[in-house]
Amino acid sequence: MIFIHGSTDMYGRPFVMNNAYSAHQQSIRTVYIGNVPNDLSVSDIMDQVKTGAIQAVRPLPEKNGLFITFIEHSSAAQFYIEATRNRFLIIRGHELKIGWGKPNYLTSSIQAALQNGASRNVYLGLLDPQDTEESLRQELSRFGHIEHLKIITEKRIGFVHFLCITNAVKCVSTLQTESRWQAKRVNFGKDRCARNMYASTTFIGYPTAYEPYSIMYPPTHHDPVVSNRLGAIANRTIYLGNIHPDTTTEDICNAIRGGILSQLKFIPEKHIAFITFVDPILADNFFHTTEFLMIKNRRLKLGWGKPSALSFPVLNAVQNGGSRNVYIGNIDEFITEEKLKHDFSEYGDIELVNTLKEKNCAFVNFTSISGAVKAIEGIRTKEEYKKFRINYGKDRCGNTPRFNTSNDTNNNVSNVQT
Repeated sequence: MIFIHGSTDMYGRPFVMNNAYSAHQQSIRTVYIGNVPNDLSVSDIMDQVKTGAIQAVRPLPEKNGLFITFIEHSSAAQFYIEATRNRFLIIRGHELKIGWGKPNYLTSSIQAALQNGASRNVYLGLLDPQDTEESLRQELSRFGHIEHLKIITEKRIGFVHFLCITNAVKCVSTLQTESRWQAKRVNFGKDRCARNMYASTTFIGYPTAYEPYSIMYPPTHHDPVVSNRLGAIANRTIYLGNIHPDTTTEDICNAIRGGILSQLKFIPEKHIAFITFVDPILADNFFHTTEFLMIKNRRLKLGWGKPSALSFPVLNAVQNGGSRNVYIGNIDEFITEEKLKHDFSEYGDIELVNTLKEKNCAFVNFTSISGAVKAIEGIRTKEEYKKFRINYGKDRCGNTPRFNTSNDTNNNVSNVQT
C-alpha cells in the first residue's frame, strides 16, 4: 500500500490507518487514488465506484491523484476493500494506487443539506428537444465542474453529477429561481455511485431552495433507516400558542420552514395550533433553532405536542414522493381557484389554492398529507379531471429555514405583541 502527501482542508494528507474500525471510524470517509494517468478522466474512475453516495471528489492532476470522500464510512471501507482485493485498482489497463485520506466529519451545513434530500446529482425533468448534453454542460458548469452528465431523451429527463454536493445545492437553489427553468423540474437525484440507482422508485428528499410551487419528480431512492425513523413513535408535533385572532392556516404555513408537514391542526377559538412534521429530526431542529416565531406581529409560544407515529397510508405516500400539496397540470381556462376549492374540499381541509395561468397549472395545498392522498385517488376518477396531470407538488414548509422566522417582514420588531 502506498500513501502520498498532497492535500489540505477536509481532505488533509493521506495517513496510515492501523485499524479502520477504531473509535473514529465514522470520520474515515476519504479514499485517495494515486498513479492516475493523464488520459484517465475523473468520470472513468467514478464509473468504478458503486459502494455508496459521494460527498465530494477532489482531483489533484498535478500529483496524478484524487480524493473521494464518501458520505458514510461503510461505503468508503467497502470500496477500499474491493479496490485493494488484488492490491491495485485496475482501470483500462492502468494500475492505480489506493490509500486512506485524513479523517473528517460531516459539517452541519452538509448534514442539513442531506436531511433535505441533497446529493451531488441534479435531476432535470421536462427538458426541451434543444436541451443537449453539450448545452446543459455549458450552462450548468457555472456552478462547478461537472463529473458526469446524461440525458434520457425519450423521457425528457437528465442527470447532472457535480464533483461535490455543495455545487449541486447551489445549482438546484439557483435554477429554481430562474425563469427558463420554471416550467421544468429541478431537484436532486440519487448519486450514481450508490448501488441500484434505478432499481427502486422511492425517494425522500426536498430541495433546499425556496420554490413554493415546484413539482415533485419521480422518486428514485428508498432509505430503510429513514423509513424506520419516519414510522416510529416520536416527538414530531410542535405546539403553537398565542396566535393572533386574524391568523389563517396559510399564515401559519408561510411562517414554517425546515421540514414537510404531515398535518396542521389549527384551533382558532383557542388561539393555538399543532404542526406535525413528517421527520421527527426536522421537528427537533425546528424547535431548537427557532429563536422566535412571529405571525401577524405577534410572537408565538412554542412547545411539544404528544409523540406520535405516521399512519401507514401517510408513510407510504411520503416514501413515494407524497406531500400535502396536489399539483394539477395542463389546466384550461375553466379551472379557477373557486372551482378547485369546491371540487377538492370533499377530500379534506384546504390550506391554500393557487393557479398559475401562464404555466397552465394549479396547486391545492391541504392541511394534511392524508387529505392530499385522498384527493389524488379521488380526483383522478372524475371524468373532467382525467385530461389533466395530477400529482404531488412540494410542501413549501420543507424549504430552507429563513434567518428571520416571521412572515411580517415590513413590521418593526419593536412593535411585537406578546
